[in-house]
Amino acid sequence: MTTVFLIVGGLGLFMLAGSLFHGGHIHFGHVHFHLPVRLHLGHAGHPSADTALSLPSIAGFIGAFGFGGAIAAQLLHPQTAAIPSLIGVAAAFPTAFFAARLTRAAMEMRTDATPTQQDVIGSFGVVIRSIPEQGYGEVRVSFAGQLMKFHARVADSPSAESLPAGTRILVIDAPSSTSVVVESATHLLD
Repeated sequence: MTTVFLIVGGLGLFMLAGSLFHGGHIHFGHVHFHLPVRLHLGHAGHPSADTALSLPSIAGFIGAFGFGGAIAAQLLHPQTAAIPSLIGVAAAFPTAFFAARLTRAAMEMRTDATPTQQDVIGSFGVVIRSIPEQGYGEVRVSFAGQLMKFHARVADSPSAESLPAGTRILVIDAPSSTSVVVESATHLLD
């Protein structure tokens, strides 16, 4: 009896591993299940009325049922599978509930917006390859918590001059994702 429960628990672990690699899709021949399925429980329209039946929650239920039943069968040595099954179900429901909650929390987690080329404007950096008056050089800018290199040209202005390596700069425009327009920031940082 313990072996059967262990096999069921192993099936739950296998399903959980499958959900990590294949998402919430289950295929049996020509039958396709796309999870999470929305179940409507309680009052319609109430925010707590919808709950997700996801593949990780199903896998958690099956795994906890199998392993909980195996532990009960091994410790209690019952004559039938009824007691280990009840203990397995008692372990399975909270496991499925928390698996569904964790899955939903991970899927609906707020993240920062993806940085765009315009977000680099206003960043400070340093020239690493001198920038001629009418050409491109290279700068290193601290952007989004990382040091990034950009092709750079000096801003068009009457006082525009070449910038030697080591000059502190301010990014004033980003015409593309790999190039920026800069001006000397030494007067700003002194």
